[in-house]
Amino acid sequence: MRLLDTNILIYSYAENYSHLRTLIWDGASAVSEMTRLETLGFHGITDKEMAYFNDVFIVIKTLDIDKATIDEAIRLRRTFKMKAGDSLIAATALLNNLELYTRNNADFEKVEELKVVNPID
Repeated sequence: MRLLDTNILIYSYAENYSHLRTLIWDGASAVSEMTRLETLGFHGITDKEMAYFNDVFIVIKTLDIDKATIDEAIRLRRTFKMKAGDSLIAATALLNNLELYTRNNADFEKVEELKVVNPID
């Protein structure tokens, strides 16, 4: 199983990255609640995009952010000077033993125990 970073969902909306939709619909992916917040909470989201992403969040498994996830995110943020959102997504992947699919490898490369896959390059 894999955890999709927010950018993978966002890219999947674009026709030239439509191959990423397979990662959403194949049943082997999950996202963090942080990804739901980042995606649906974007101030510039259009109605058409909102409809697409709402459909995505009906289908894909969404993993909660609990105290253990917050604690791990705190550790990662302090140790690796990560952004809050990235630390929550990395913590979710680590605690659930998931590979992280992202285009932003550099945001996560310091976390050696995290398996990072770039499905775009």
